[in-house]
Amino acid sequence: MGAQLARRSVHTALKNWYALTPERRRPEALAGLLKGTWVREGYRDDEQERQAYRRALGWLEAYVETLEPGADPLGVERVVAVRTAVLAFNGRADRIDSRPGPDGPELVIVDYKTGRTGLDTDDARGSQALALYAYAAERTFRRPCRRVELHHLPTGTVAAHDHTTESLTRQLTRAEDTARDIMAAERAVADGADPDEAFPPVAVRAAAGATTAAAARWGRRCPAVSRGRRWTARPHPAPTPPQSRAARAEGGKAWPPAARCRRGRW
Repeated sequence: MGAQLARRSVHTALKNWYALTPERRRPEALAGLLKGTWVREGYRDDEQERQAYRRALGWLEAYVETLEPGADPLGVERVVAVRTAVLAFNGRADRIDSRPGPDGPELVIVDYKTGRTGLDTDDARGSQALALYAYAAERTFRRPCRRVELHHLPTGTVAAHDHTTESLTRQLTRAEDTARDIMAAERAVADGADPDEAFPPVAVRAAAGATTAAAARWGRRCPAVSRGRRWTARPHPAPTPPQSRAARAEGGKAWPPAARCRRGRW
């Protein structure tokens, strides 16, 4: 929980960094920006919270040294959207830069990352979210947008990929296929099918927002796009560990039933 709150605070501090006038964008301003968004709950004790704050501040200080104080992005936490015959997509990009290209200004999608694991070009190339941001940004701003970048603050590295028109179209087609599957499953449920069969659970590495390992193992993938509606996956409260058959026979509680993914919540 603490790590997720720290990540949000770092993102908000970077957003507020660009809200400052260029002459005020100095490293010494970061402590105030981070403190203004920092949430102290979610840590084991005060010492762990202080360590997390100092670590996050160090990431920010090192990162802004790579930025030009007078350069303003085209968008910061900017919502981009696009509608096709199958789905309506909208998402919030951490940053959208406008950079010189061979044929004029081009857009670049920048996504901040604060996880422990480093990232590489494969992560940038394979991210469907970044590809859809690029596709939508190009149509929102009417400028070419092919490059996507993952900026990993803990290591100061940038994983980038330059898409082609064909690769963006492939990612869009996959998203539309997913939307078709979701709509087919919704129709099946409306006709009386078992929701657990129409929306079977899918094993994932971790459940977003999970507070325990049990909840992470028990996570369910919730559709991200369906008929233009945004879906938010929230974990069911972590279940108690499963008991033996003998314990259940004596009246113990069995493993709770699987949570069903409802629109906007678990």
